[in-house]
Amino acid sequence: MTQPADNSRATLISAALSAAEQGWHVFPLRPGTKRPALHGEAACPRTGACEGGHRKWERRATTDPDRIRATWARGPFNVGIATGPSGLLVVDLDTLKPEDLKGTPDGATSFQALCERAGQVPPETFRVRSARGGEHLYFTQPPGVRLDSTAGRLAKKIDTRGWGGYVVAAGSATPSGTYGALSGPEVACLPSWLQSILLPTPKRSQSPSMAVAGQSRRYADVALAAELRNVAAAQVGQREATLFRAARALGRFVAWSDLPRHVVEQALQEGGEAAGLSASECRTTLRSALDWSVAHNQRRRGAA
Repeated sequence: MTQPADNSRATLISAALSAAEQGWHVFPLRPGTKRPALHGEAACPRTGACEGGHRKWERRATTDPDRIRATWARGPFNVGIATGPSGLLVVDLDTLKPEDLKGTPDGATSFQALCERAGQVPPETFRVRSARGGEHLYFTQPPGVRLDSTAGRLAKKIDTRGWGGYVVAAGSATPSGTYGALSGPEVACLPSWLQSILLPTPKRSQSPSMAVAGQSRRYADVALAAELRNVAAAQVGQREATLFRAARALGRFVAWSDLPRHVVEQALQEGGEAAGLSASECRTTLRSALDWSVAHNQRRRGAA
């Protein structure tokens, strides 16, 4: 009865050491689960790694092979990878759950649509199948960039794991299934177009007042809704020109940081396709119009 546990432990030690060889910081997860197997602050003994104060899992994750062997010698722990210290940004494409509404796209479908709207092909990189059949796409964070974890920022059923987050490494297993590599070990750098969506929106200037900033954003939202109505009402033969004018009009709000570019692009892309334009026509028109408008509206009218 002990042999299966020994094999499981050997597999998990190997998985932890393999991740560490990639420079990824690992820590133990409770056997058969996705929960950290480290003590909490209330039970912290203030010794060892926590001698100077309680250290959470992100700070205790390691690439030290001796520490890894000593930890996994105590039990068949699943392997967690602390994505922030590892320099990773992992895109988590989730599967549908029984409680999801009928017709909801899963993470893979949403990601494919996101790539198409951006005029990009799905990036090639190291991929891991999750226990429930989803996928984890591994990317390295660009130098000098610190990306936190997000939930739903890219699209429905897509989360990301950066600083403050972790993923379960290939080789780990839960009652739902086993995590397994789907590709070779090469990890690509995060594409710039994805980075632009995930970067935190710059804080607006507090001058002249928060009330003015809030009013500007409300005006931008009203303008977006109005332009979407214009696109929806455009007659045959005028739809592409109407979409172009809408993108030019809204590009100033992107330049002034009143609206994120990906929000404007996604809304107008969907509006243009609903009006009868092809996806490629919309992408080409939007890219051209927004690029021009952003470049020519760097300064808000009336600004010093």
